[in-house]
Amino acid sequence: GPTRRAASLVARAYLASPTAVTTTAAGTWRSHVVPLAARARESTAFGGFRGFARDSDDDFKPKTHVTGDDAIQAAIATDVKENKVLLYMKGTPAAPRCGFSNMAVQILNFHGASFASRDVLSSEELRAGIKTFTSWPTVPQVFIDGEFIGGCDILRQMHDDGSLAKELEKVK
Repeated sequence: GPTRRAASLVARAYLASPTAVTTTAAGTWRSHVVPLAARARESTAFGGFRGFARDSDDDFKPKTHVTGDDAIQAAIATDVKENKVLLYMKGTPAAPRCGFSNMAVQILNFHGASFASRDVLSSEELRAGIKTFTSWPTVPQVFIDGEFIGGCDILRQMHDDGSLAKELEKVK
C-alpha cells in the first residue's frame, strides 16, 4: 500500500544519500517522505522515468467544510415556509441515491402525501446548510407544516405508531 511504498522510497533515498533522511525529536520520518518522494524516480520499461506529480488534480486536494452561509439559510427557511411537506434527501423521489432517502419517499408515498423535495447532493452548501439549519446531522430531513419532524428513523416511527397519518391529514 501507500505506506509501504513511502517506506521503500525513504529507504532508497537513505541508501543513496544518508544525509537526506533525518530523525525528528519525535522520531518520525513522515515529514521527510514528501521531499524524498518528489526526488525519487524509477526507470520504466521504455527507458524513461516516472516521477511524482508536483501539482495534484483538484479532485484530490483537501475539501473545505462548508458551514452554510446566510443565503443558503434564507433559501432553506423560504422552502420550509412555502411547502406544506418538504423532504431534503439524497437524490430525487424518482431516483433516490440513499436507502434512507428511499424509505422516506416510500413512507410519504404510502400516505399519499404531496411533497416537495430538494436534492442535497446537488450542492455541498445545501447539504451542509440543512444540517446547520436543523442541527440534525443526517439526511433525509422531513418538514411538515413548517416544523422539522426528523430523519428517516423518526418518520418510520411516526408511520408505525400512526402519528404521521394524523400530521399529514392536518396539511391536506
